[in-house]
Amino acid sequence: MTTTDILEKTKSFLAQFISVQVGNDDDLFASGLVNSLFAMQLVLFVEKEFGVKVENDDLDYDNFRTLNAIVGFIQRKMK
Repeated sequence: MTTTDILEKTKSFLAQFISVQVGNDDDLFASGLVNSLFAMQLVLFVEKEFGVKVENDDLDYDNFRTLNAIVGFIQRKMK
């Protein structure tokens, strides 16, 4: 799966819940668009959609802070 595929699927997921356009490097948490409860939904989406296991050690805001961070995290987990 390409970087673009992962990015587009993740953007589509977020668009279901967030009504504003989000840049690839926008901080989802600092902007208030994502809270800790939604972060768990995001983790479940990543696990289901991309077939990766998010371990306790992976539950770091830096892995989910931006779209680019999420894509990078998924790519690392898929290797």
